[in-house]
Amino acid sequence: MGNLFGRKRRSRVTEQDRAVLQLKQQRDKLRQYQKRLSLGLERERALARQLLRDGKKEKAMLLLKKKRYQEQLLDRTENQISNLERMVQDIEFTQIEMKVIEGLKIGNECLNKMHQVMSIEEVERIIGETQDAVEYQRQIDELLAGSLTEEDEDAILEELNAITQVGLMFLWLKSTFSASWF
Repeated sequence: MGNLFGRKRRSRVTEQDRAVLQLKQQRDKLRQYQKRLSLGLERERALARQLLRDGKKEKAMLLLKKKRYQEQLLDRTENQISNLERMVQDIEFTQIEMKVIEGLKIGNECLNKMHQVMSIEEVERIIGETQDAVEYQRQIDELLAGSLTEEDEDAILEELNAITQVGLMFLWLKSTFSASWF
């Protein structure tokens, strides 16, 4: 039903994934072979002992030669398994490296596009405008925060005293004439 309109679905399985799978399958087959050889070695060792007890030294010697050959095969199999595992690890690590490199490539392209949009001159202009705006705001803050000179503060105190004097005089007048005027 997925191919209803004739479009092929792209498989997410890459050639590297297939190679890793084949290597792991081969490794598993070698391990099975290794187990069979190990079991056979144990049987042949027991059989060689039995032949020696029975006095059949020639047959025991031939069986031990065969056992020795199989032990060599077992060693070669172990080396092949190690090589396969190393190759699987190398492929998987290389895939990770490729993803990292692709990410770096995309990041570099993004940075280049951003650099094209904004030139150094424009950045310097924006920084200058920002500094001017900060300085202007600082001046406004100083004016609003009461950064007044001593003369300004003396004038304010005189005005306060005058208002207070007028207020006191008004209260005195009100209390003095309140009964008669009101």
